[in-house]
Amino acid sequence: MIGLKGTLNVIDNSGALLIECVNVLKQKVNNGWGGVGDEIVCVVKRARPVNAASATSGLKVRRGDVRRAVIVRTKKVVRRPDGRLIRFDDNAAVLLNNKREMLGTRIGGVVSADLRMKGWGKILSLAPKVV
Repeated sequence: MIGLKGTLNVIDNSGALLIECVNVLKQKVNNGWGGVGDEIVCVVKRARPVNAASATSGLKVRRGDVRRAVIVRTKKVVRRPDGRLIRFDDNAAVLLNNKREMLGTRIGGVVSADLRMKGWGKILSLAPKVV
């Protein structure tokens, strides 16, 4: 459950390291709380430093940028339809552009399989492990 001022790690190679949620989009059911697969508006709180070498490597965001992101892991326990309970060690997200496409080209961490039901198959295909 991610709400206002919630912080998330960024697990793609867009250049951001830590983001802060400022709005959960299209959530009338859950009263402003976001879970796995939900889209949020966020502010980049910490990013990789931009210098001459990293400018060519494709860092796309800077500190203070307002972006959209999709939540891929949460600390909050999620109950699966078969009865299993899934929980992760941290909250994590992947940054998106205005067309709802991934900003980065790689994902460096585990993601939840619940993303498939929400229509984020591209993220699942790039992830090294799906739980």
